[in-house]
Order: sequence, then structure tokens, then C-alpha cells
Amino acid sequence: MENEINVQELGERIVRVLKTIFDPEIPVDIYELGLIYDVFVNENYDVKILMTLTSPNCPVAETLPREVEEKVRSIENVKAVEVELTFDPSWTKDLMSEEAKLELGML
Repeated sequence: MENEINVQELGERIVRVLKTIFDPEIPVDIYELGLIYDVFVNENYDVKILMTLTSPNCPVAETLPREVEEKVRSIENVKAVEVELTFDPSWTKDLMSEEAKLELGML
């Protein structure tokens, strides 16, 4: 049982993995872009990620949620992953982190 980790730690690992996934059109990871609305982890290590895309007709609408699911599922201790795509609220540049805005020259 020494492999057991807490939900908080698993959540932090998930965020680190999310920061390795990039929107192909913008050189910023999806977490800093503000595309991840919520990450839920329960005590069974089931994960639910609520995310959006920069637009509903985003060219990666099919592949990006799948990539998120596959990468998060590969994290040790994660049991199940559900990625829910929402466009409510719609993504805006205001959701981007300061780091992302700086990276894209918006500050």
C-alpha cells in the first residue's frame, strides 16, 4: 500500500500532464490557455475533466479530448478517465493565464 497517494497529489500530477498538451494552433499548453475548466478526482482515483476548445469548430475537436483522456489515463493510480467537452461558458482570451498572455504577446 506504499504506492497509495492522496487525491490532491493525483490532481497535481494530472495538471502537470495537462501542461504537456498543446493546442496545435497556439504555442501554449491547454491548461495555461484556460481550456481546462475543472479536474475532479474522487477517492477511487476516477478522474473527470471538464474542458472546452477555443471554438466549437476547432480542428482538434476530435483529437484533443482523446489526447487528454489517453495521457491522463497513463498516470499511475488513475482508474478511469472521463473527458467532458463543454462550450458553456465559451472560451475567451480572458481565461488564459498571465503566462499564456505573455507568451503570445498579449500583455
